[in-house]
Amino acid sequence: MSDYFSNFAHLKRKTYLKIMNKLTDLSEIGEFGLIERLNKNTVIKNSSTIFGIGDDCAGLTYDGKVVLLSTDAMAEGVHFDMVYTPLKHLGYKACVTNFSDIYAMNGTPKQILISLSVSSKYSLEALEELYEGIHIACEKYGVDIIGGDTTSSKGGMFISITVIGECEKEKVVKRSTAKPNDLICVSGDLGGAYAGLLVLQREKATFLANPNAQPDLSQYDYVIQRQLKPEAGKQTIDLLREKGIQPTSMIDISDGLASEVLHICKASKTGCELYIEKIPIDYQTARTVEEFNILPETAALNGGEDYELLFTIDQKDYEKIKDVENISIVGYIADESLGCKLVTPQNTTMELKAQGFNHYKTQE
Repeated sequence: MSDYFSNFAHLKRKTYLKIMNKLTDLSEIGEFGLIERLNKNTVIKNSSTIFGIGDDCAGLTYDGKVVLLSTDAMAEGVHFDMVYTPLKHLGYKACVTNFSDIYAMNGTPKQILISLSVSSKYSLEALEELYEGIHIACEKYGVDIIGGDTTSSKGGMFISITVIGECEKEKVVKRSTAKPNDLICVSGDLGGAYAGLLVLQREKATFLANPNAQPDLSQYDYVIQRQLKPEAGKQTIDLLREKGIQPTSMIDISDGLASEVLHICKASKTGCELYIEKIPIDYQTARTVEEFNILPETAALNGGEDYELLFTIDQKDYEKIKDVENISIVGYIADESLGCKLVTPQNTTMELKAQGFNHYKTQE
């Protein structure tokens, strides 16, 4: 009991200590810095655990296959806004973002468990609509719903999904296995989800100012779909397997291209050169972000939520991939001593920095 009151007193002193610079604000270290700090003393104890924190999934081995596990949480007001998010789309997106982690390890998602916390403002019919989107996603990607949990919430909705997948042991692809001279590739096009978010936020502000406003969003269909109903990288994985290409490292693009490239380089202890002019950007994405006075390449590098795949390949596979539709070679892996560089169309270089979303930046 004394420990409880000691902890309570510690919380009461938090504001004073922050002023005196005795405590570290979460905004200073960000989401990934927090994960690193909280898990610095984590030790793997079981032989069936072959890798854990640090990739898109944990990996377990049973009967010669690797079982892949990952979990993602989505909180109302942080990850989604019910003013402009259809519940069916939300259920679909909650699944797809988890499936994406399995594909980022070169695996196949098989099962999910769903934990849902909702407030009394949601009706049964609303949750049935949410689950309709979940079932559509699971049907499309061949995934089983095998369990979960539901509980009440004092405010809003919270969804947490754990996904289980599998991969043959020799085909698992991690972030930490890129090597100098590997080519850096991305699937699809980037920045669209961020462009869609900008449009939706603008229309929300218009609606709140005038609830009778009737926006015409038809010219933004592509970017809005990229934000509200993304797809996971199944087609890319199938294509790479068809071409006989085994990526040397891989990650999904959830936090922006710059952030994900830096994750691979940090995990693999390498540098890189990333070419701005090679980054694939759809014309509607470019047109939309320019309305907000944002450079298209800035949206692609830092926007996030595209859920495309970023992967590296050995140079020997160049001929296999150079003409493949929806795959772009955007740079190469360099020696760690050269650092991580962004190369402009004018052939000047600058340090590659991640400026994507920080979960804790606005927290008090």
